[in-house]
Amino acid sequence: MELPQNWEVRHSRTYSKDYYFNTLTKESRWDPPPMGENERIRASHLLIKHKDSRRPSSWKEMLTPHLFSLSLPQEKILRTKEEALEILKRHQKRIETGETTLSAAATTESDCSSARRGGDLGHFERGQMQKPFEDAAFALEVGQLSEPVFTDSGVHLILRTA
Repeated sequence: MELPQNWEVRHSRTYSKDYYFNTLTKESRWDPPPMGENERIRASHLLIKHKDSRRPSSWKEMLTPHLFSLSLPQEKILRTKEEALEILKRHQKRIETGETTLSAAATTESDCSSARRGGDLGHFERGQMQKPFEDAAFALEVGQLSEPVFTDSGVHLILRTA
């Protein structure tokens, strides 16, 4: 198997199996490193966080309250994982029926700061995203929307855009 520049196969005595090592960056990984541009994709997502998310807060909760609002925004998300999934499924249905687009929904509903860009995460390669997100995104065809995907950040809908 041909490897990208600066990568080599090494053997772990601890786990008694081969791994991949980048001699330049010192990165090590069990999976083979990506080969060239065809391993680079682009995706957008809509993220709904829940109280057990890695960082259970949202840019939406940090906004200044409206002048006439009697309550201050909550800085910590209190919804359950099940509630987050139900919210995401409602958005998924609206997207699939053509009522809205992922970009439009992400702009106002996503708990990720990428909402400012319609959920666009830009280009990325394997190893840059959380594994469940990465696996789902790389399995999609361009233009295809994922089913809900759970990560440590919350629950996502992913649209592969390139």
